[in-house]
Amino acid sequence: MHQRRRAAAAWLAALVCAASPADDKPVDPQTGLKIDTGVEIVKQYCTACHSARLITQAGKTRAGWLDSIRWMQQTQGLWSLEPYENEILGYLSRNYGVPPAATPMRPPVMPLPAPKAQ
Repeated sequence: MHQRRRAAAAWLAALVCAASPADDKPVDPQTGLKIDTGVEIVKQYCTACHSARLITQAGKTRAGWLDSIRWMQQTQGLWSLEPYENEILGYLSRNYGVPPAATPMRPPVMPLPAPKAQ
């Protein structure tokens, strides 16, 4: 029983650490986006079509953000982001990015002991 409690406590600690902000940047009250270089262009281009929550809840590498932009351009009618694409990608990866070798949000599920035969 103590092992299960320790595993649950470790899982909860990992979840809290993963959800904690890595920085103390102020947040735009209108959108919830972190205030940083590029936030205005991201607000103008990205929230024209979707909620800022699609950004704030995602965590992607720069390549992942670029893949999302290309997908939106190919399937959703998103226009060219030039000459601002690099600035947008910089903002997104800096503020809502993950390292390329990031670990999953939750730790692996601990295996339970096999039930005892009766």
